Amino acid sequence: MGINVSRTADLGSNEWLLRFVGRQHIAPDDEAFWSGLLNYNIQLPENSQDQLNLDSRLESLCQSFIGNNLKTGNFGSLVAVFLEKTSELLSLSDQESNMHVWQTFNALFIIRTLVKYINETGSEFQLLQHFEALPSAELLQAAVERQQQTPAETASIAIEATEQTAPVPVIVDGSKFETFIDALVNLIVVIPVKEFTYHLHLEAVNMLITLLSVHLFAQQPTDKSIVFRTVFKCQHANVLMSALLHFVARMVEVPHTMFGSSSAGSFVFGIAESLLSIFSFRKQQDALKSGQTTGGELSQRFRTVYPLANQSLLLILILTNHYTAQENAYRASLFGCADSKDSPKQGAGAGAVSFQIDFSAVYETLCLIVTIDQATLLLYLLLHRNERFYRFVMQQQNLEQLVIPILQTLYNAPDSNSHHIYMSLIVLLILSEDEGFNKNVHTIMLKNITWYTERTISEISLGGILILIVIRTIQYNMLKMRDKYLHTNCLAALANMSGHFRALHPYVAQRLVSLFETLARKHSRLDAQLKQPADSAVFVNVATTPEDMLQDLSVLEEVLRMVLEILNSCLTNQLVYCPNLVYTLLYKRSVFEGFRSHHAFQDVIQNIDMVVGFFSSRLQRVQEQRGELGVNEVLEVISKGASQWSSDRLRKFPDLKFKYVEEDAPEEFFIPYVWTLVCKYGCVHFSSESIKSVTTDIAC
Repeated sequence: MGINVSRTADLGSNEWLLRFVGRQHIAPDDEAFWSGLLNYNIQLPENSQDQLNLDSRLESLCQSFIGNNLKTGNFGSLVAVFLEKTSELLSLSDQESNMHVWQTFNALFIIRTLVKYINETGSEFQLLQHFEALPSAELLQAAVERQQQTPAETASIAIEATEQTAPVPVIVDGSKFETFIDALVNLIVVIPVKEFTYHLHLEAVNMLITLLSVHLFAQQPTDKSIVFRTVFKCQHANVLMSALLHFVARMVEVPHTMFGSSSAGSFVFGIAESLLSIFSFRKQQDALKSGQTTGGELSQRFRTVYPLANQSLLLILILTNHYTAQENAYRASLFGCADSKDSPKQGAGAGAVSFQIDFSAVYETLCLIVTIDQATLLLYLLLHRNERFYRFVMQQQNLEQLVIPILQTLYNAPDSNSHHIYMSLIVLLILSEDEGFNKNVHTIMLKNITWYTERTISEISLGGILILIVIRTIQYNMLKMRDKYLHTNCLAALANMSGHFRALHPYVAQRLVSLFETLARKHSRLDAQLKQPADSAVFVNVATTPEDMLQDLSVLEEVLRMVLEILNSCLTNQLVYCPNLVYTLLYKRSVFEGFRSHHAFQDVIQNIDMVVGFFSSRLQRVQEQRGELGVNEVLEVISKGASQWSSDRLRKFPDLKFKYVEEDAPEEFFIPYVWTLVCKYGCVHFSSESIKSVTTDIAC
């Protein structure tokens, strides 16, 4: 550090840092010192190893800081300098403020580094003590005299002061901390994002994340945390949430230099080339669609090329998922935002508007990044809780841009974590609650889906590929995850869509019936094993107990029943538009034989049998006249028969309509998940060894 030094290896011997963490009080108005301390360049840590290297070089300095600051109050002086520079920034023009932005950023980076260290090694109370600590009268007097003396005289004054001073009792009322939070919010929401302010905005967002990370290292609940209570006082909830969501929607690339070009050049530090190999994110997404890249690579690209958008997205998730049981103004703000293009009348009926934003920009960005965990989670929050945004999405003509990446996440399930799969399915379920969506997906035709490798399909509807992926997810879950709730969400989405199935591709119809066939075989095996005597050899290689098998059988019967109801719903409502499904049912009619007399299935199978019987008799008559029929001729007979078929013959069942309902205490799922994403995909790297409060697996 220092105007001519930018190597982190020199940190331990830097004279300005040694003075700052030492035993002398440094007054906020000591311009010579602060100018020397804050004129430095640093390469921001890009990964956990970079952070570990930086932390190791700062360890001794941080320890000295902890040992001396409660006596010197130098942290408070640094915060005061930051507050002053922030206040001045709000009134400066672009031409005047480059140097100011640079020094404000540097001050904030030092503050964040120290806050992170205190969080990881101490307690929240200690953190607030350091914010509020004041120097003793002796140290204050020594600082005044030092500013008036020669260097030799200054040294003797410092020695006397360190021998005589004692810690000053620190009253932690949070007032300085609250002022500091207000300044951070002002930086984020008032100063426009430009090339030379980009990293200052990023550092302010990272500072808030670092402060809130006290949750990771503390044992106390967040509603007892002064840090959380201060941040969640929410005087600025609407403007802060608006700014953060704008940062996400705009997806501004990280600039080539940290603070813009300058003729002096001494403090312009070019970010590492690895950070600047910026490719079009859309090309990266296209590569993902074609199978040339993975969702993990896309996450890395988003973090390195668009760090402000990435960190803002993570901060939104932190702010909206804590305090869910109490009044949370950030949560209410996100759920109450409206489209900036809407008139007040269009937004009526969805509650008060918190702020306006261009929904088109938000939607397009989410389409680009929805394969990333944190983007899926934001999409879920907006669709589930923001009625205006949900209606906006349902009106889009390019739904495939949003749905296909979600389907890719499910298709690549082995490469995704279970939480991401689960949230992707819930998003599909929420979309399927809208009848317009269920109709539209069958009118959007797709060609050459290269990432779907199960079978080459030259053309298929979006609805068809959606059905295929959900069925595949069910089968994957049966083999790998055995999650009843995942089955339920998959089947609920299919059930909501089933009354609107149209023009099903032959392969889609085959997979629907094959799903029942696969489940039926598994049911038969389980049923046979349970009917064997307890000491039978059948149980020798069975790892589960009979009780477990009974439970599996019960779940399997629920799933089988649901699949039958989905088939029945399609036949009842859309038979004339689904000849390929009728063809497949005729071809596979034998798979239903073992269930006709089963009490759990016989009522709904009667409808399927009636349809199969009607078309079988017509085919038989035509075959008697013409002889053996080809596939196209069979489909022709089915189409003609469908025009004469009346669904009144079938037994009536209630329409299949399922609605996603968030479980009680959602924070038990979402808070660990969000902090896992912060640690895994964020630009702030925390010490995993110190984390106490997150139970989800974290890779820091």
